[in-house]
Amino acid sequence: MENEEELKKAQTIEARARNISHNVRCTECGSQSIEDSQADIAILLRKLIRDEIRSGKTDKEIYKKLEDDFGETVLYAPKFDLQTAAIWLSPFLVAGTAAGVWAYQRHRQKTNVHIMALNLVRGVPLTPKEKQAMLDLLTPPPPPKRRWWG
Repeated sequence: MENEEELKKAQTIEARARNISHNVRCTECGSQSIEDSQADIAILLRKLIRDEIRSGKTDKEIYKKLEDDFGETVLYAPKFDLQTAAIWLSPFLVAGTAAGVWAYQRHRQKTNVHIMALNLVRGVPLTPKEKQAMLDLLTPPPPPKRRWWG
């Protein structure tokens, strides 16, 4: 009975250690987790994680210790804060700004000439028929219908 209990405890420790090791980046390799790496530092970190688990630390405490010792880049999932939010959202902000500038320029290009012509005609005394003819001439045409494939 005692043997089964020790075996279960060892399996639990091993499963937790592997889970943590998959989420920690090898500081020497950079592209591999310490679970997959055979670098000396990875082997030492795997041993450190198992020792920390045996000493009764939680996964959060182990991640915190690794982050404090090796920096935030050692974890594959960095914490979400203002700096990482800015990094992740900056492409969308730049694309949105570019789209807004493009739309404004396109709108301005289409309507600018017509607005100037209408302003010139405003002070001139015209009959209602002449006013309607001028408005018909100076109102911009509707944009051509574009299909998504062409």
